[in-house]
Parts: sequence; C-alpha cells; structure tokens
Amino acid sequence: MSNNNTIAGWVLAGGIAALGFSIVSGKYFHAGKHERPEVMGYVIDGVETAGGADAGPAIETLLQTADIAAGEKVFAKCAACHTINQGGANGIGPNLYAAMGKPHGHVAGFAYSDALKSVPGNWDWTAMDAWLTSPRKYANGTKMTFAGLGKAEDRANLMAYLNAQGSNLPLPAAPVVEAPAEETAEAAAEAGADAEAAEAVAADTAAAAE
Repeated sequence: MSNNNTIAGWVLAGGIAALGFSIVSGKYFHAGKHERPEVMGYVIDGVETAGGADAGPAIETLLQTADIAAGEKVFAKCAACHTINQGGANGIGPNLYAAMGKPHGHVAGFAYSDALKSVPGNWDWTAMDAWLTSPRKYANGTKMTFAGLGKAEDRANLMAYLNAQGSNLPLPAAPVVEAPAEETAEAAAEAGADAEAAEAVAADTAAAAE
C-alpha cells in the first residue's frame, strides 16, 4: 500500500513539474503566438512591401532623366512572360512592342482578363506607372501575378525603355515646383531693395552731373 502511495506521489509531482515547465516555457517563447519578426531575415524580390511604392520625386520628373539602358535591365524581370520585339509572339503575357499609348487589351488574339479590359483609357505614362507599381491595385482581378516595382526610378527607367520600343510618346512635362511663400516674400523684398538702391545711385549720379 505504501508503495502505491509513493508511486502516486511521484506521478503527481512529475505532473505538477511538467505543468509548471510548460507554463514558464510558454511565457518565455510566446508559444501559440505567430509574431512577425521586427527585422526580416531576407527580402524576396518582386514581392510588395507593406509601405508600397517609395516616396520621392514625381514620376514625370524622373522620366526627364530616365535611363533606357537601365530600363532594359529592369525589363529582365518581365522577359519571363513578355516579348518586346516587333512581331514577337505572345507568351504568358502579351507582346509589348509599341504598347505605350495603346488601349488596354490592344493585342489581338490575347486573352486579357476581364479586370484589365474593364479599365478605361490607354497605356499613357500615368496609367503605366500605376500598373507597374501594383498590377493588382490597378486592375483588381488581373491575371498578372507580378507584385510590382516599388522604386519609382525603376518604373521610370522601364517606361523609358518600353517607350523606345516602337511607341516614342513625348515625355510628360515635369511638374513645376513652387517656392515656399517665405522664400517668395524674401525674393520680393530683395528685389525691392535692389530697385531702391538703383534709384538712389541714379539720383546721386544726376546730382553730381548738375
């Protein structure tokens, strides 16, 4: 009988110890909670980040100095699905020769998604920038699986390259950057002071001549 009590005591003590260890380890390792690490171990190319496209100069400004050669390198990400040579065959995606400025779904015989065909307008600079930033946001339900290009410089360079392949649209005008009101007021004050100084010099010159 005493042996049974001893065994039962050891079993009970073991169970209490295991329960206590489970509670302590759970609190220490946050068991059951799937938490995103503060710093990711690596970046997956082509996957959108939570922040979306980067902030910076307007795409119209970047297009003024866009690099066609750099855009050709960016196009390597598109080449798995698209051709861009004149008369090139469609692949997973349509041939992109002379695509800039054309309507959405302009390539005859290619099975575009209804989502993209329903978007009005043409592939102008603004539309192509939005599409390259996030195809899914531009045409919700598109067959395009590419996540998008977060860097505005990459989009500008790629659009310059696309445009050079049979489209040759004129570049959009860069937005005019207005000076802050304080700088404008300072400039006006300086201009007024310069005018007063010039008048004073003219008056002194006239007086000396008399």
